[in-house]
Amino acid sequence: MDNKVRVRFAPSPTGFPHIGNIRTALFNWLFARHNNGEFILRIEDTDVARRVEGAVEMILDSMQWLGMDYDEGPVYQSGRLNKYREAANRLIAEDKAYRCYCSPERLDAMRKEQMKNKQPPGYDRTCRNLTGVQRSEFEDKGIVPVVRFKSPLEGMTKYNDLIKGDIEFDNSTLDDFVLLKSDGYPTYHLANIIDDHEMNISHVLRADEWISSTPRHILLYAAMGWQPPYFGHLPMILGPDRSKLSKRHGATAINEYREQGFLPETLINFLALLGWSLDDKTEIMSCSEIINNFSLERVSKTAAIFNKEKLEWMNGVYIRGLSNEQLVDRAMPYLEQGLSVAITRPLDKDYIRKIMPLIQERAKTLAEIPELVDFFFTDELEYDTALLAGKMEPAQALNALQAAVAKLEKINNWMAGPMETEMRPLCAELELKPAVFFGMLRVAVTGRTVSPPLFQTMEVLGRERSFVRLNAALRKLQSAVI
Repeated sequence: MDNKVRVRFAPSPTGFPHIGNIRTALFNWLFARHNNGEFILRIEDTDVARRVEGAVEMILDSMQWLGMDYDEGPVYQSGRLNKYREAANRLIAEDKAYRCYCSPERLDAMRKEQMKNKQPPGYDRTCRNLTGVQRSEFEDKGIVPVVRFKSPLEGMTKYNDLIKGDIEFDNSTLDDFVLLKSDGYPTYHLANIIDDHEMNISHVLRADEWISSTPRHILLYAAMGWQPPYFGHLPMILGPDRSKLSKRHGATAINEYREQGFLPETLINFLALLGWSLDDKTEIMSCSEIINNFSLERVSKTAAIFNKEKLEWMNGVYIRGLSNEQLVDRAMPYLEQGLSVAITRPLDKDYIRKIMPLIQERAKTLAEIPELVDFFFTDELEYDTALLAGKMEPAQALNALQAAVAKLEKINNWMAGPMETEMRPLCAELELKPAVFFGMLRVAVTGRTVSPPLFQTMEVLGRERSFVRLNAALRKLQSAVI
């Protein structure tokens, strides 16, 4: 880039950060890091009525969790109100803005009339050319005005969007939008251009819902006598059915993905592919690979499709790529929270180290792990005798299990290999298919029909715990046979 790249993420704390917010933040962050630029965090907290308690903390926490560091900030707009008021007053003094005294009731009636007449909604400029006397009359009544921008009534506003290409708007379609509300707080339109100018923002990369606001911002820059930044509008994110992304598609707050056991590196990879690609085939990329290859030229002009199943698949890939120690460390908070309170704490980390390799291939999220491994920690398994017998009659199952226990009792080296070596020939002796015989053993030692590899599981459970479970299974079958 010819000039220093400075971009910003400017969330409003009117809700918790979600997929769309964080994707915008990520693209700005990647663009800054790729170009050795600077990434600024600005909290646009001027919408006091809609501010959500804890939203700022959640924004900061989510960015830290994802590893999106910022070079400046957070800057809070609420601490810069005087600057916005000064700018509004300057525009009024230069006849580029005006005070509007229209009541909410009048504006509401105006909008309803416009809708009735099938006219485009917009302010009708009633207060645009008030005389000094008329303004005094309103002020004598104690009416606190808003400040509106004097949009040009003719001509075109054009700009080159870094992603969408050349875009132009007919100025006659722009209304005289509000710059400063009656409570003294600025609208987004005023505050963001003042801040972007003062913070030397070089590129504004934001969701494409802001395309229609861009001509207003360009006109405001011109009115202030400032050079506007480059604008780029990121593609929408749609659900698999191509409808607007919603909670039913999995578009929950980012902190919920963390609670569900998604890895931050997965989210970075997945979100980067929501509107950007390296090529037509590469899907798994480290953060450094994405940074090295990121460019706006590869950002799509069309909507990105959010697919929760793909996210889960990708998370499984990342989980399988963790070392055993990494997986143990990542899984521990979920085990502490997800395992029964009846299980003795603190959890034995050495024991968990033995368990993790058995379930690493199956886990799609960290939050699934407690359910995948809870039988390793339970002293008494609960399952139906019919599940234990499977396709066999209880008497046949009892005979098979007694034979298995007798063989296992003779094994001195409690390892998966020797156990399997003893058990496989026993299938033939008992004239049972391995799936049936091993299925019975699996239920006996895990209480489940599906589990990690049977003999590796028995090895990790240990000889004593395995026999406690096998003997409990024998008693179940004996009771069924009597």
